[in-house]
Amino acid sequence: MSFAELGLSDKVLQAVTAAGYTTPTPIQAQAIPHVLSRRDVLGVAQTGTGKTAAFTLPMLTLLEQGRARARMPRTLILEPTRELAAQVVENFERYGTNHKLNVALLIGGVSFADQDAKITRGVDVLIATPGRLLDHFERGKLLLTGVELLVIDEADRMLDMGFIPDIERIVKLVPFTRQTLFFSATMPPEIQRLADDFLHNPVRIEVARPASTAATIEQRLVATGAEGHQKRKTLRRLIRAADELKNALVFCNRKRDVAQLQKSLANHGFNVAALHGDMDQRARMAALDAFRSGEIPLLVASDVAARGLDIPAVSHVFNFDVPHHAEDYVHRIGRTGRAGRSGHAFTLVARGDEKSLAAIETLIGQPIAWAEGDLTSLPEDEGEARGERRPRDRGGRGRGDAGRREGSSRREGSSRRGERSRDREARPEQRPAAEERPAAEPARRRDEQRPRAAAARRRDDDAMPEAEVGLGAHVPAFLLRPVVLKKRKDRE
Repeated sequence: MSFAELGLSDKVLQAVTAAGYTTPTPIQAQAIPHVLSRRDVLGVAQTGTGKTAAFTLPMLTLLEQGRARARMPRTLILEPTRELAAQVVENFERYGTNHKLNVALLIGGVSFADQDAKITRGVDVLIATPGRLLDHFERGKLLLTGVELLVIDEADRMLDMGFIPDIERIVKLVPFTRQTLFFSATMPPEIQRLADDFLHNPVRIEVARPASTAATIEQRLVATGAEGHQKRKTLRRLIRAADELKNALVFCNRKRDVAQLQKSLANHGFNVAALHGDMDQRARMAALDAFRSGEIPLLVASDVAARGLDIPAVSHVFNFDVPHHAEDYVHRIGRTGRAGRSGHAFTLVARGDEKSLAAIETLIGQPIAWAEGDLTSLPEDEGEARGERRPRDRGGRGRGDAGRREGSSRREGSSRRGERSRDREARPEQRPAAEERPAAEPARRRDEQRPRAAAARRRDDDAMPEAEVGLGAHVPAFLLRPVVLKKRKDRE
């Protein structure tokens, strides 16, 4: 089947041919005719199968008729992240070269004034993240009563990021008679409930089993120690030993680990950049563009880069951390092996990751092979392998033979002191008289130590400000007013 058989307009077909595409993917071949016939569509497909073009191409054909009005977009596309929203804009620019459509992007990190100016002129396609869209609506700068087609993309990612309440509110603001396209890579029960609420008699398109991984990806597990420095050392070894590594994405579970790992790799001579949600929009786009262009071959990222980003030439994916949610594993390794290319995915597994690993293998329906050994090949006690001392036993004794030697020496010393004291008691004539005892010596030592202790206290007092009592030196003006007491009248 070719794109010409799907019912697309001549302008769209010309743009698709100019982009070098001749055969649609399975989800494109099944979804595009239903979208053109104004049916609601529920699309379930693994990442990297062309879901974006499945709704972009028919939207361009439908928008050739009609005209946009000020502050009232004709179509609305909701995306979970800024990067995905910007990627959809690129698709409209690529396939809409023969159309004169106004496209607006509403994402965080960009000036409100510039976005308001585009909305005021009227937009045919509004691409937004839920939070920024509601900000414009609450400011009175946007009306959603003219939306003819609503697209909810990466719905499972919306669920993970906590956007579902915002999505439900937005759906109530658009007309009931709109056409709705609902796309998701996985279909958990919560997403199925939302699809039942948002869609009217939809056409379900499922081109792959939910949460399946591409057959072109070689998946391997690598056993490593749980400590951060051990995992970083293992990752560096894998990167250096990887065959045909052109570029690679390294995923971490936490944003602070992304920055730490990026710094560590840079210190060891790797050309690497970071991408996570706490970065400003300009830095995020700069890192992503440098990775896409090949200027930077390694990109350490959080799950903000795991969903929907179209970087077709990624050769390797490294999971520095086993993802907490099994679905995230599918999306992470889906960044490689796209468009029929071969890919490689390595996951670093430490003790304590067994439960998450079992959930992943259950979800994808197949075991993942180990690259070199498994968790049983790791030392039983990593602390002993690193030469750490065991904690002291109760009573201060322990630490193996050294502790026993210390305890025996202390007992011998105490017995010798006891013998010496008994000898002195047996020979009282040898004891010095009270007046001859050097009692003044400890007193003299105490007198010498007092000035040093006082000086140390003064230094501490200088370093720390003196705690104020009550209001301190400041007395409010109302407390300085004279108090005038009124005379009480006699009740008699």
